[in-house]
Amino acid sequence: MNTSAAGASAAAETLSEETVDALARAQAANAAGAPHPHESLLSARAANIKQSAVRDVFEISMQPGLVSLAGGNPYLQSLPLERLGETAQRIIATHGLEALQYGGGQGTLELRTQICEVMAAEGILDADPDNVVITAGSQSAQDVAAKVFCDPGDVILLEDPTYVGALNTFEAYEVDVQPVAVDEHGIIPSKLRERIAALQAAGRRIKLLYTIPNFNNPSGVMLAPERRQEIVDICREANILVLEDNPYGLLKFDGVLPAPLRAGNPADVLYLGSFSKIFAPGLRIGWALVPAHLKQRYYLASEAVTLCPPSFNQMLVSDYLRNYDWMGQIRTYRALYAERCSALLGALEEFMPGGVSWTRPEGGFFVWLTLPAGIDTYPLLHKGIDAGVVFVPGAAFTASEGPSNKLRLAFSAVPPDTLREGVKRLAPVLAAAIAAAG
Repeated sequence: MNTSAAGASAAAETLSEETVDALARAQAANAAGAPHPHESLLSARAANIKQSAVRDVFEISMQPGLVSLAGGNPYLQSLPLERLGETAQRIIATHGLEALQYGGGQGTLELRTQICEVMAAEGILDADPDNVVITAGSQSAQDVAAKVFCDPGDVILLEDPTYVGALNTFEAYEVDVQPVAVDEHGIIPSKLRERIAALQAAGRRIKLLYTIPNFNNPSGVMLAPERRQEIVDICREANILVLEDNPYGLLKFDGVLPAPLRAGNPADVLYLGSFSKIFAPGLRIGWALVPAHLKQRYYLASEAVTLCPPSFNQMLVSDYLRNYDWMGQIRTYRALYAERCSALLGALEEFMPGGVSWTRPEGGFFVWLTLPAGIDTYPLLHKGIDAGVVFVPGAAFTASEGPSNKLRLAFSAVPPDTLREGVKRLAPVLAAAIAAAG
């Protein structure tokens, strides 16, 4: 560590005070003055568009001296950056008129064909490039799915916890997000049946089941292979489309991948993928593999938002898939993330107080901690900052109201020694909260 824990604590204390002061000033300004006339122009939907708690914490974590266990960032330092720079320069120099021009709304045929090869490595062997729609990361693909399938008041089922970006997207469309019970093996099929039956008995319209089956963000849990087909069958019987989000699937540490839900269910699963975790998130290139009978509606809705995916970014991704050892890079990532996950789990074993438990992921970026019932991890965020460490409170990842006794730690972008130091700083904060709760 280049910065002492004491220095980190001082910097973090200043930051947390500034953050609280800024919040207080904003609240005071809103309370003191009349709302701006433009406020009356906002749609009802706008009230459901919220600032992501993860983005808030991400901004905090950029401050020097803090150990950030918050950001689920890929470790880009392992990429051949100099060579990629030369590739980008060559694309502009030799294909600049195409790279910097408008492109087709569905994405280039070359990249869509290559994406089918990527999905074949994930276990989907029958993908047709004509049913692939290039999107601005899988976040955009989730947005389009909610727009195409959901009216206000419709229900989307999802794991609890789940990806905060999906929660924000669905809620912005005035959708009722309903959690389904999970355990250490993912969604519990019997609980899914019960949830569907109860909602249908109440006259509710359920449109989608959103799931991250491989190394769920935030929990790191993998859906058990023996449950996968049953979950699709349950949804098919209830006429619910499965929205499968799989950004981490190739990052299983041992490389032995369970078949995606989409693999044997082309008509019943809308599959989302992304290059954000296996290549570069800044390029904002993801995709949707859409059931053939739904593709045109989905594609037109996507085109209405982005007009066309960025041509240069697509060409750079295509060159990467064509001329680089991208599977070798994934093997590098697997080994790197496995080492870091092991370091984090080892530090948790060494430093965490009694009463704290955690998941043990087989891939992905995240470990999910559970504290004793009754402890709210959100107020602990600022105490963690004071101690020089940042995490994401569990309340960010659930549609349920009220406090959460969970928190997420990310290991992907943090060296092993720094992971250990971060857990060492965090442990006394959690120990004090447990002691105070009796």
